Amino acid sequence: MSGLIPLFNANLLPILITAGLGYLLSKTIELSPKTVSRITFYLFSPALVFQIFLASKLTTTDILRMVAFALTASLAIGLIAYILAKIFRFNRKLTIVIVLTTLLVNAGNYGLSLNEFAFGQEALAFASIYFVCSSIMVNTFGVLIASMGKASISQSVLNIFKFPALYALIIAIILNQTGTQLPLPLDRSLTKLAGAAIPAMLVLLGMQLGHANLTKNIGAVALAVIVRMVVSPFVALGLSHPFGLEGPALQAGVTETSMPTAVMTTILSTEFDVDPSLVSTIVTITTLVSPLTLTPLIAYLGS
Repeated sequence: MSGLIPLFNANLLPILITAGLGYLLSKTIELSPKTVSRITFYLFSPALVFQIFLASKLTTTDILRMVAFALTASLAIGLIAYILAKIFRFNRKLTIVIVLTTLLVNAGNYGLSLNEFAFGQEALAFASIYFVCSSIMVNTFGVLIASMGKASISQSVLNIFKFPALYALIIAIILNQTGTQLPLPLDRSLTKLAGAAIPAMLVLLGMQLGHANLTKNIGAVALAVIVRMVVSPFVALGLSHPFGLEGPALQAGVTETSMPTAVMTTILSTEFDVDPSLVSTIVTITTLVSPLTLTPLIAYLGS
């Protein structure tokens, strides 16, 4: 136990402190999380992904392997949550909430930060692939599950092409493979924007949690929290061998899969009227309990 405390202090406590400042900010001044979210979405996040992959030495095989792992692990966890919700006879709306909050993970503002602190730049590159995949899943599977018929499949597919980090990833890989160098002014501008991404993500995380509303649906909350924070690491570890993950890829893949529920689920639940208060509760609780599960996990992955 004593060995876990320094690990927590070095890797998770800085994340919680920064997010906590975002939470306090949301409670003391009138600042919309949506504004910060859009700046991060359209500027900081794509710049970070671009910078990482422009300098990355990952092969096409590395990238495709992580994409396949991320999609398989997420869908497997969502399926487990669905089966358990049916076993415990939750109604349709609660089942949607449980699947939505276990399928979609906070791979961006929390996951990228933790991978950078705990495992370094190489793991961060793999984590960025996972982040792009999870963001695509939010705009496809997430929308489909939340809407359950209210949004068309074609609209969900079109939402993928509104994700700027996807274009940043593709362009960066092309430039990387061709050995193209960016002009110095552009390179330095992107470096500055990329440097702001993770701090902005963490502040945004705290701000969004500051708008959460707690409810008392203990059964659904408990099932979602257990699947997301306890079951998912074992699913990730079990799938890592078939997908040949090792070293930084293993660290990033398992860590990202084990993250708390994505804050984006609150936006989806509000948009499609899927009990947003309950979804916010699950996002909040999974985030608050995450140090208890993630600290021993990164200790194991780092050993």
